[in-house]
Amino acid sequence: MTERSEIEPVARVINGKAIAARLTGEIGKAVATLRSVHGVQPGLAVILMGDDPASQVYVRNKARQTVAAGMQSFDHNLDGSAPESELLDLISRLNSDPSAHGILVQLPLPDHINVNLVMEAIDPAKDVDGFHPVNVGRLATGEAGLVPGTPLGCIILAKDVTPDLTGHEAVVIGRSNIVGKPVAQLLLAENCTVTIAHSRTRDLPGVVRRADLLIAAAGVPELVQGDWVKPGAIVIDVGINRVPAPERGEGKTKLVGDVAFDSVSQVAGAITPVPGGVGPMTIACLMRNTVQAACSIHGIDYVEPIVDSEKAV
Repeated sequence: MTERSEIEPVARVINGKAIAARLTGEIGKAVATLRSVHGVQPGLAVILMGDDPASQVYVRNKARQTVAAGMQSFDHNLDGSAPESELLDLISRLNSDPSAHGILVQLPLPDHINVNLVMEAIDPAKDVDGFHPVNVGRLATGEAGLVPGTPLGCIILAKDVTPDLTGHEAVVIGRSNIVGKPVAQLLLAENCTVTIAHSRTRDLPGVVRRADLLIAAAGVPELVQGDWVKPGAIVIDVGINRVPAPERGEGKTKLVGDVAFDSVSQVAGAITPVPGGVGPMTIACLMRNTVQAACSIHGIDYVEPIVDSEKAV
């Protein structure tokens, strides 16, 4: 269900759903070519451990979109109390399965599972989440590898506004291994001047005000306020937080980002909404990574899908 702001935004609202749909369409064309010319059908294996409702919905969405793009989808569900060895054995089998070109372990995992050990068990060539240390190292050194989907989606959304980010001063709020650090590396590759800010940053609003491009991934609801933002800046909101909404009735909630949309959209030049911004891009980029992995495994030159900007609003 789409949340709607009560204040009309001045900034261009970046329609992540529309941009993701265009990317997915291009991925579907690439899959069709792989199947018809090379006889290769990319396959994505997703492992879900436990019964977290949000994870279940997310995995179903991944499977549906994977199949819609012409790829194979393999779902593996493990009980939340299953031993770590069972998960590692499954990953080992998928590493050897020629039909599974991409392997994704849905996070979060139960407390008794060593997440780092699990990520390192995945074949780097099939690590479509881009979390394996080999792929992390390749990203840091500027080598070709699989890149985490959410950071990649952030870059695609920003470039839909400004195709050449060279020289932009970019500020990333958040230093997680999943978003903050990899998106900073991608911004460096786009020739941005990058600052990573976090909870210990002195004068965080002052740092943010320097940004031509702001990536907010702090996990704090509506942290960034309108007076923090440089007029005309591009604001990419990675946060997704469910908060109480008493104005909608007792017990009601709503989704908000890490950016106070109503105030920031009066100052920024372009901004992503929550929901409908970064979220749809994450799955689209996951499918892009699966195609890239299939090409690499079969020795086929990978051609990056081109997503034409339509300035969708």
